[in-house]
Amino acid sequence: MPRPITALDREQVRRLHAQGKARNEIARELRRSPSTVSKLAREQGLTFDRGPEVVAATEARRIDLAARRAQLAETLHQDAERLRAQLWEPCRHGAFGGKDNVWSEVQLDRPLFGDQRAIVAAAGTAIQQSLKLAPAEGGEGADQVRSMLGALGEALTRAADDEADDGGAE
Repeated sequence: MPRPITALDREQVRRLHAQGKARNEIARELRRSPSTVSKLAREQGLTFDRGPEVVAATEARRIDLAARRAQLAETLHQDAERLRAQLWEPCRHGAFGGKDNVWSEVQLDRPLFGDQRAIVAAAGTAIQQSLKLAPAEGGEGADQVRSMLGALGEALTRAADDEADDGGAE
């Protein structure tokens, strides 16, 4: 059987409401159900309507997330640029081999073709994801740029498929 509502309960609801506490917070503190707290508040003309605060908080959250997406998009573009720079940089290539499975390394003028292809694919993925997070603004030539990027992506895909067809020969 529920315990009876007292004048003290009504006073505590009024006091905690005045402190700006939420209905569920008051219910936990008083060890009453949220519906009982709502009933006591309604009897006293109090409401827990926080519509304007919720709208403001939601808008602030939306703005914060948009800023974070823009920052992540910028970081992904920087990643793509760093990857792109690796295409033609000297590198060290190593592998285990021989009957004793010994590690050997060789200094190369640039990455192997398969590695270059992987770099291009990773850079392309970084750019695509950054554009999903923060689409390029429209304007003159935006459709032309999208078309060019689409054609570039298709050409890279065809090149990757061609190499896969030749058994990975370099």
